[in-house]
Amino acid sequence: MIKIISFILIIIVSGACGGQQKELVREEETSKPPTGNKVSITRKQMETIGITVGHIENKNLQNAVRSNGMLTVPNQNKAFVTSVMSGIIKTLNIQPGNIVFKGQVVATITNPDMAQHQQELQTINAQMELAEMEYKRQEELVAGAAAPLKNLQRVHTELTTLKATRNSLWQQLKAMGVSVDQVQKGSIVTTLPVTAPIKGTVSNVSAQIGSNVDAATPIAEIVNNEQLHLDLFVYEKDLPLIKDRETIHFTLTNNPGKEYDAEIFSIGAAFVKETKTIPIHAVVKGNKTGLIEGMNITALISVGENVVPAVPSEAIVSDQGQDYIFITLNTSHNNDSAQIDLQRVPVVKGISDIGYTAITFLHPVPPESLVVVKGAFFVLAKMTNPGETQNF
Repeated sequence: MIKIISFILIIIVSGACGGQQKELVREEETSKPPTGNKVSITRKQMETIGITVGHIENKNLQNAVRSNGMLTVPNQNKAFVTSVMSGIIKTLNIQPGNIVFKGQVVATITNPDMAQHQQELQTINAQMELAEMEYKRQEELVAGAAAPLKNLQRVHTELTTLKATRNSLWQQLKAMGVSVDQVQKGSIVTTLPVTAPIKGTVSNVSAQIGSNVDAATPIAEIVNNEQLHLDLFVYEKDLPLIKDRETIHFTLTNNPGKEYDAEIFSIGAAFVKETKTIPIHAVVKGNKTGLIEGMNITALISVGENVVPAVPSEAIVSDQGQDYIFITLNTSHNNDSAQIDLQRVPVVKGISDIGYTAITFLHPVPPESLVVVKGAFFVLAKMTNPGETQNF
C-alpha cells in the first residue's frame, strides 16, 4: 500500500514539474522574436504593386503644436506677362503648365503705329549726319576767321539735341524689343516679341490670338515655385512655445502620405481679424516636388526634444489583434527576379499625426532596418493567404 501511494505521489510531482517546464518553455518562446513570420517577393512584384521601403524615423509627435495653413509663393516669384505697348496678339506660344525661362519669347503683337518711332530714328540719323558735317565745316571757318563763333555754337547745340533725341528713341525701341541695329540699317518692323519676365511655370493664360492688349492687360501669369512659403495660424495659447527658426513638419491635407519640412522665418505680432490666431510664416526646405501655391497643409511645429520612433501610418498592419510592420532582411540584389525577404515584426502603436504613427517594438530591431512604408497590406495578404496571392 505504501508503495502504491509513493508511486502516485511521484506521478503527481512529475506532472507538476512537467507543467512548470512547459510554462517556462512557453515564456522563453514568447520572449524571443517570432519566427516563421517571413515572406519573399521579387523586386518586379514590388514595382508592379507599388511597394516601397524606407527607414524608421524619429518624430516629435508629442511635443509639437498642430496647425493648419496654406502654401504660398512670395510676390517676387510671381509675374504677369505684359506688352510694353498696345497691339493685336499675332502669336501665342504658351499654355498653362508650360515651363518658361526669363527672356523667352512667349507671344508676339503687331501694331502699325510702332513704325513711327523707327522712322523717327532713321530721320534723326540722317539729320545727325548733316549736322556733323556742318559742325566740321564751321570749325574750319572759325579757325580761318571766315565765320563767327556763334555759328559753330549754334550747330553744336543742334547736334547735341539730335543726339539726345536719338538716344531716347534707342531706349524706347530697345524696351519694345526692336533691334536698333536693324532699324539703323533701314529695316522697319511692326511685330514685337513679348518675353517672360521671370523663370517659372505658366499658371494662367488670359489672352488669345487676335486679342487687343495694352501695357495694363496681362497676357499670362508665371509662378516660380522654387521658393515656397508656408502660411500658418496658431492660437494665442501656443504662441509662447514657438520660436524663430523652429522646424515644421507638414503634409498635404488631402494627401498625407508624404512629409515635407519648413523653417519659421517670421512670427506675426497681431491677431488675424477676429480669429484670435497669429500668423506664422515659414520657408519650405528640401524637395518641393508636387507642391504648388494654394495647397492646404497640416503641420506640426516642433517645440521640444522628445522624439520617438515612427513610421508612416499605412506601414502598420493588423492581424488577429496584433499590429505589425515588415522589415527587409536582404536588399543587395538588383535584378528584377531577385527574392526580397521580409519579416513581420510586432509593434505597439502610439500617437498618430500628420500621417505618421509612433511605434514601440516588442523585440529588438536593428535601427537601420528598412521598413515597408507603402503596400504593407499586400505583403500581409501574401503571407496570410498564400493560396489567394499566387499572382501577387
